[in-house]
Amino acid sequence: MTLSEEDYIKAIFLLSKDVEKGISTNAIAMQMDTKASSVTDMIKKLADKGLVHYKKYQGVRLAEKGRTYAAKIVRKHRLWEFFLVEKLNFTWDEVHDIAEELEHIKSEQLIEKLDAFLDFPRVDPHGDPIPDKDGNIAKVDKVLLSSAKKGERGIVVGVKDSSSEFLRYLDKLKIALGKEITILNKEPFDNSVLIELDSHKISISALTANNIYLKTI
Repeated sequence: MTLSEEDYIKAIFLLSKDVEKGISTNAIAMQMDTKASSVTDMIKKLADKGLVHYKKYQGVRLAEKGRTYAAKIVRKHRLWEFFLVEKLNFTWDEVHDIAEELEHIKSEQLIEKLDAFLDFPRVDPHGDPIPDKDGNIAKVDKVLLSSAKKGERGIVVGVKDSSSEFLRYLDKLKIALGKEITILNKEPFDNSVLIELDSHKISISALTANNIYLKTI
């Protein structure tokens, strides 16, 4: 497979995690930052290789072969992110682009040794689960902060938006994985949320609250 083909099946895999129906070519184009016509051409190539199922107006689904391959790419990406943060002291907003390059390394032996070296981590620095060597992904019990109710408490376990800009913004707010948050109030007018973090009260926007995952306690 070419690097571009690997990028496409990974994108479809990630888009498929929260939906049961087929993924539209427009959604893939947005994820890949490309034209819908380019996506259609690539989907046809992937279908010819038995990696996806595609029917016009019904969207794209990964075939079992494609899902297994995509899970391995995601596994490599997230293991490399963990390695970069835990062993090379990169910050969580710096590692995505580097891992994008490292995920295309073909050696499975290297990845298995990397996993063992890191003591078999379950999640990456952004809280996303790391698939095991067979492509299985453990279900993470989490809710969006925006869905939590007034008075509830939770531990930050992940982010929906893993862009560098958002992660740096969370750093400014001192919001990180493992931090405990209490929902003090929810504003009906703009859906902003007043939280308590490290004994400090912070008002966060609806957009921010909709991109932070909590495990309620």
